[in-house]
Amino acid sequence: MRNKLIAAFACTTALVSTGAASAADLGARYTKAPAYVEPLFNWTGFYVGGHIGGAWTNEQFINNGTGAAFGDLLPGEGYRQRNSGVMGGAQIGYNWQANNYVFGVEGTISGLDNKGTVVNTVFGAGDDVFSWRANVLATVVGRAGFAVQNNLFYIKGGYAGVNNRLSVSDTVGVSGSGGQTHWANGWTVGAGWEYGVTRNWIVGLEYNYAAFGSQTYQLGGTAGNYTFDAKPRDIQWAVVRASYKFDAPVIARY
Repeated sequence: MRNKLIAAFACTTALVSTGAASAADLGARYTKAPAYVEPLFNWTGFYVGGHIGGAWTNEQFINNGTGAAFGDLLPGEGYRQRNSGVMGGAQIGYNWQANNYVFGVEGTISGLDNKGTVVNTVFGAGDDVFSWRANVLATVVGRAGFAVQNNLFYIKGGYAGVNNRLSVSDTVGVSGSGGQTHWANGWTVGAGWEYGVTRNWIVGLEYNYAAFGSQTYQLGGTAGNYTFDAKPRDIQWAVVRASYKFDAPVIARY
C-alpha cells in the first residue's frame, strides 16, 4: 500500500511540473501585440487644385521718346498707378519628402482683375486717357519646406509671366488712340503653409511677390506711333488654396 501511495504522488508531481512548463512556453510564445499608431502624413506625390484671393499690381508706363507726339507726355515722363482686384486659378505640382524635408516643383495659372485708368489733363479735362490691365498670370517655381506631420511650411521661387495691356485715347491737339498687349517675363518668390486634412486633401495659405521687365508698346496716333516702355513693376497676391494629392506610399510608425 505504501508503495502505491508513493507512486501516485510521483505521478501527480510530474503532471504538475509538465503543466507549469507548458504554461511557461505559452507565455514566451504569445506576447501582446504593440499598440497601433496612426501613419505619418506623407507629402510625396502629385497634386492638383485651385486657389482664390486678391492681387495688387503696381503699373508703370513712360514715354521713351520714340514716335509721334501724341499723348502729351515728354520723353521720360509717365505715370505709375497701383490697383487691386480678385484673382483665382489652378495649380499642379509634385512633392518629394525626405525625413522632415519636402522639395517640389509647381506650376500655376491665374486670372486677374487688375486694371486702372490715368487721365492726363495738361491740355484740359479729358485730354488723354491712359488705360492698363493685367489679366493673366503664370508661374513655374521650385518649392522647399519643412514638414511637421500634417503641417508643411515652405518657401518658393522661380519664373513669373503676366499678360499686360496699355492703351491711350488723345482727344485734344494731335489726336488718336491705340493700344497693345504684351507678355512680360519676370521672377517671383513666395511663402506659405499647407495642412493635410486627410491623406489626400490639402488646404493652405500663400503670399507671393513678382517683378517684371519692360516691354515697348506702340500706341497709334494720326501722326504715327507713340511708344512707351511699360510694365507691371510688381504684382503681389495672397490666396487660399485647396489641392488633391494622389496617393503615395504610407509611412507607418509603431
